[in-house]
Amino acid sequence: MRYVPLLWRVFALNAAVLAAAVALTVVVLPPHVLLAGPAAEEEVAILIASLGLMLAVNLFVLRHAFAPLGRLTQVMRKVDLLRRGERVPAEGSAAEVMELGSSFNEMLTRLETERQESTSRALAAQEAERLRVARELHDEIGQSLTAVLLDLARAERKAPDPLRSQIRGIQDGVRASLDDARRIALQLRPEALDDLGLAAALLVLADRFGEQAGIDIDRQVEHGLPVLTYEQDLVLYRVAQEALTNVVRHASATRAELTLRRNGDQLQLRIRDDGQGLQGAPAPGGGIAGMRERALMVRGDLNLSERPEGGLEVALDLPFGERS
Repeated sequence: MRYVPLLWRVFALNAAVLAAAVALTVVVLPPHVLLAGPAAEEEVAILIASLGLMLAVNLFVLRHAFAPLGRLTQVMRKVDLLRRGERVPAEGSAAEVMELGSSFNEMLTRLETERQESTSRALAAQEAERLRVARELHDEIGQSLTAVLLDLARAERKAPDPLRSQIRGIQDGVRASLDDARRIALQLRPEALDDLGLAAALLVLADRFGEQAGIDIDRQVEHGLPVLTYEQDLVLYRVAQEALTNVVRHASATRAELTLRRNGDQLQLRIRDDGQGLQGAPAPGGGIAGMRERALMVRGDLNLSERPEGGLEVALDLPFGERS
């Protein structure tokens, strides 16, 4: 069914009541009260004009009374649970609108808390699974491939000359697979973050992506950054990793920039590129939604914006004075 705003439903009801009252007045008046001839026409015109004036005044009063409710509805439709702290303004409105706005804000607070807790549990489980897979790749697959290389080396020494070139080719393939397994393990578990800290890990990450993609990545990490919780370090690292992955895979960029600096009581992470912007980025719900989920976990604010000179900027503002 087509939705009819409450304003027009109330106005239609009032109009029907007023029109019925005028018609009933004409019907129930005694015949000797009603004039005949031109005077009767003037009476009808006056009644119709009065009815129109009452309806106009009624519409004006109703529109003014329902305006705060309409503004509240528009704001409620735009609220995004992935943006922390968004609330509907209810002050200065009618009592009913204030009550509705306050109830909606309380619901948003509960939803944010529940979503943050569930996101933290889900991401903690995800990181634990990443660690398990990384260890298996390093310990099991890596050792198995290393053993295969040793066997091939022994076989090469004993093999006749015509087969040695084939064995060397197999060795090169195994070495490439071993390098891929190590690279995947490093991406799954940021050992540099555990061993060197956030600043050095971001520098290593930018260098690695730049070498793999063959693009210039300028990195500027401020010295003397405040001490963060492990969850905050991990979120900053993962957001930078996902943003650089999108630059390499989707942006068609020739250069990029990674900066991390302190601004007041916030850390500001920025990843910029000169690519094709959001046209080449994955649809929200994939990597972008994952970055927003991670930012929400540590009470951060993540935004994506097109750059005037071309390309995309991923901005994460993280309040380091708060604890998630």
